[in-house]
Amino acid sequence: MHGRRRLPGSKPTVSDRLMAETINLETRSGLAFTTDVDGPVGGPLVLMLHGFPESRHSWRAALPVLAAHGYRAVAPDQRGYSAGARPDPADLSNYAFDRLIGDAIEIAAAAGYEGKRFHLVGHDWGGQVSWGVAGAHPDRLASLTILSRPHPQSFRQALLKEDGDQKHRSRHHRAFLEPETGKLLLADDAKRLRDGLFGQGVPSEALEDHLSVLGSPEALEAALAWYRSNKGLAADIGTITVPTLYIWGDADATVGPDAAYGTAEFVKPSFEMDVLPGVGHFVMDQAPAKTTDLLLAHLAKHPV
Repeated sequence: MHGRRRLPGSKPTVSDRLMAETINLETRSGLAFTTDVDGPVGGPLVLMLHGFPESRHSWRAALPVLAAHGYRAVAPDQRGYSAGARPDPADLSNYAFDRLIGDAIEIAAAAGYEGKRFHLVGHDWGGQVSWGVAGAHPDRLASLTILSRPHPQSFRQALLKEDGDQKHRSRHHRAFLEPETGKLLLADDAKRLRDGLFGQGVPSEALEDHLSVLGSPEALEAALAWYRSNKGLAADIGTITVPTLYIWGDADATVGPDAAYGTAEFVKPSFEMDVLPGVGHFVMDQAPAKTTDLLLAHLAKHPV
């Protein structure tokens, strides 16, 4: 384990109090996930899965708040993002969707919650995996919270609409399949990542945190393997029965209203949707306090 260290006798700063401990969680598959943890050991688990092109640092504002409310908040760098959990991306089977789902269950076990119910939160690709976990293991989840990423069936319907704009919004997915994309994204001090993908209100400090995880060719190629191995995010996931909160910013450039509002059709019987006006795709970066408040209220309604 390793965390932030203070000199002996020094007083904790505000930054220290907000700093989660960083550990390696080793799963039964032999992978070691770099993970931020906060809150009482044995408290209700809240597992938080980041999206692309971000990292565990997406949840930096939520972890101390969850901890203060008695939750055990666990935020890993996911498969490929963690150096100790980075199988060869040239073998796309290493990044198949069922393995990503399995990682979430194994991380929960490694955190001390083997066989126990927990709360799951996911953004973007982490949201896609969270939908998959809820579909495959509904009995394990007390609640589901999804940021930005619509239910896969709703996303698929929106893509197929002749008069819709989701295909245009998702045009970057095709680019991620090209073999030269990683080099292009990292060229000129990762200018394309900074300008194109981090352009929706992500603070500069957060940019550097994410790039410290994702800014190497090895990490980025592994992250892109998620797209290359999973057929354009077209996972076959049915109706979700876990109590679900869906948070979407109406200025999201990548997820349009057809896909977002259509999500309600695929969650029964307990579904809530909160729309954040003027907020883009990276809701935890643009509206951290509001998003965390909504999450806390949802968790309280559905105790473990």
